[in-house]
Amino acid sequence: MNLRDLVASAHKSGDYSELIAQIPYAKKIGVECERFGDDVIFRLPANKLNIGNPLLPAIHGGVIGGFMELSASLYLLMFQDVPKLPKIVDFSIDYLRAGYFQDTFVECELTRQGKRVANVSIYAWQKTRTEPITTARAHFLIPET
Repeated sequence: MNLRDLVASAHKSGDYSELIAQIPYAKKIGVECERFGDDVIFRLPANKLNIGNPLLPAIHGGVIGGFMELSASLYLLMFQDVPKLPKIVDFSIDYLRAGYFQDTFVECELTRQGKRVANVSIYAWQKTRTEPITTARAHFLIPET
C-alpha cells in the first residue's frame, strides 16, 4: 500500500498508527496522532527511553525537536496531498520551558504553501496550549505529484 492509500485509509478509520509505523524514528520514540474534526494533535507519550536529563527528569531536546519535525512532515502528508514525505529545508526551534517526563502534544499550522515549498509553524505543550514548551518554524520542499 502506498502512502496516499495509507493516508486515505487513516482518514477514513481515524487510526493513524499504520501510517506512523512507516517512519522508523516515529515508531521508536512513540509518536501517536488523533484527529479532532479538521484538526490533528500529535502526542509523544512519556517514555523513559526519551529522557535526556534524569535529574529533572526531562525529555531530551533532540527528541522534542525530532518529534516536532516529524509531526510537521506528517501534517503535510495528511492534509496537502503530497505523494511522499516532504523533505526538510530549514528548521528553527525555540526551547521555552523544560519538557518534563510527561505526555507532550504538538499542533501544526500551515502558514504558507507555494508550488515547491511549504512553511509550517509548530507548537509543543504539556499541560496547556497557553504554556508551550517549544515553538518551531519549518520549511519543507514539496515533492512533485
